[in-house]
Amino acid sequence: MKLEKLARFNEELEKIVLFIAEDSQNRALEFYDKLISKIEQIPLAPLIYRQREKSKDENVRELIFKGYTIPFFIDIEENKIIILGIFSQNIWKEDD
Repeated sequence: MKLEKLARFNEELEKIVLFIAEDSQNRALEFYDKLISKIEQIPLAPLIYRQREKSKDENVRELIFKGYTIPFFIDIEENKIIILGIFSQNIWKEDD
């Protein structure tokens, strides 16, 4: 399966990494590298991740990483995983 990251994910991730970098650039880079590594593993077995509780679609799943939730969509027809966004304790709206 291919992996696609929406612009929304990239924008949200950039804000998180910049926030962490205010305290430590090394921690920010480490966080980014480890997160991307975890995301790149999703296509190997996407169904092992839990279904997003707020979605009735069983193809909307989420990866939990260091307190952050990364929702993604398994697009079976296009044979790809779409990374939708990333958030912590803030409310994330799927419709944006």
